[in-house]
Amino acid sequence: MWPSEQLFLSHDELDRLARTCREPFVAACRRMEIAADLTPWLGALYLPLAAWLDRRREGQTRALVVGVSGAQGSGKTTFSELLRVSLTAGLGRRVASLSIDDFYKTKADREAMAKAVHPLFAARGVPGTHDVKLGIDTIKALQRLPWGRAVPVPAFDKARDDRKPQAAWPIVHGPIDVIIFEGWCVGARPQSASALAEPINDLERYEDSDGTWRRTVNRFLAEEYQRLFSLIDVLLMLKVEGMGKVFEWRRLQEEKLRKKSAAEGLAQDLRIMSDDDLNRFIMHYERLTRHMFEEMPARADAVFFVDDRHNPARVQINKPVA
Repeated sequence: MWPSEQLFLSHDELDRLARTCREPFVAACRRMEIAADLTPWLGALYLPLAAWLDRRREGQTRALVVGVSGAQGSGKTTFSELLRVSLTAGLGRRVASLSIDDFYKTKADREAMAKAVHPLFAARGVPGTHDVKLGIDTIKALQRLPWGRAVPVPAFDKARDDRKPQAAWPIVHGPIDVIIFEGWCVGARPQSASALAEPINDLERYEDSDGTWRRTVNRFLAEEYQRLFSLIDVLLMLKVEGMGKVFEWRRLQEEKLRKKSAAEGLAQDLRIMSDDDLNRFIMHYERLTRHMFEEMPARADAVFFVDDRHNPARVQINKPVA
C-alpha cells in the first residue's frame, strides 16, 4: 500500500519493527474497542508513515508538528493513536498528541459569543469556538520543551461541554520529537466571499439567513486560525467519499454510544442525539467540510483515501521526501 519510492525502511527493518510494535499496537486497538484486526496495517501503513515522518524531521531542532485532518467519522482519533504507537514503540520517538477539540473556548465564553455575535456560536466546533491563542502557546511550548521541563496540555470535557480545570490537564514531559495535532478543520483554508453568498443547508437557510454566522466563521478561519495552522510542518488528510459518508459514519458513532450507554445503564446521564438532532449538528460543519473535500487533497502533504470499511486503502503523496 505505501508507495515503495517513499519507503525509508528495508524489508528486514520493517519486519523487525512490526514484531516489536505488534503488542502495543494491539493493546491500543483494544483500548479503543476496535473489533477488527488492524495489525496488517502496521507494516503496510503505520510504520512506513512513521519512518517517512521521521525522515521529514531530520535536521530540525524542534518537534515536528503533524496535522491530521478529516471529516467527522473519518477515523482521525484511531489513525492518530496508531501513528503515535508506531512512532513511540516502533521508532522510539517521544510524541505529544493534541486534539483541536481540547482548545475549545469555555462554555461561558461561547455563550457570551452567542449573545453578542450569533446564537449558532453556542455550539462548539466551527472556527471561532476555539481558544486559538491557547493552541498556539501550547504547541510552541511543546516544540522546544527541554529535558526536565513539563507542559500542562488543555483538556475538554465533552460531557460537561466545558474545559476541564487546569489541575486535571495531562502533563507532557520534554523533550518532544513529534506533535500530532488532529481535528476536523485542522489545516483548513477560508472560502471566497462569493462562496458564502448562498446557504448550503437548512441550518444556514433558516438560522443564518443573512449570512452573519458563516461570514464570521470564515473571518476567524482566515485570520487567527491560519496563524495556528502555520505551525504545522506536515499535513495529512483522511479523505472520505463525501458528506453522505460523514452522516452515515457519524450516525454509526451515535448508535454505538447509544448501545454502550444502555448496556452500562448510563442512558439517562449521556445526551444521545436523535437522527434529527444529529443531522442538524452535522450541518454546522457541512460548509467547511465540503470546501475541504474540494481544495485540500491537492495540497496536503499526503492524502489517505478511506474506503467503505473505514480503512485508509490508498495513499497519495503530494510532497515526496528526497
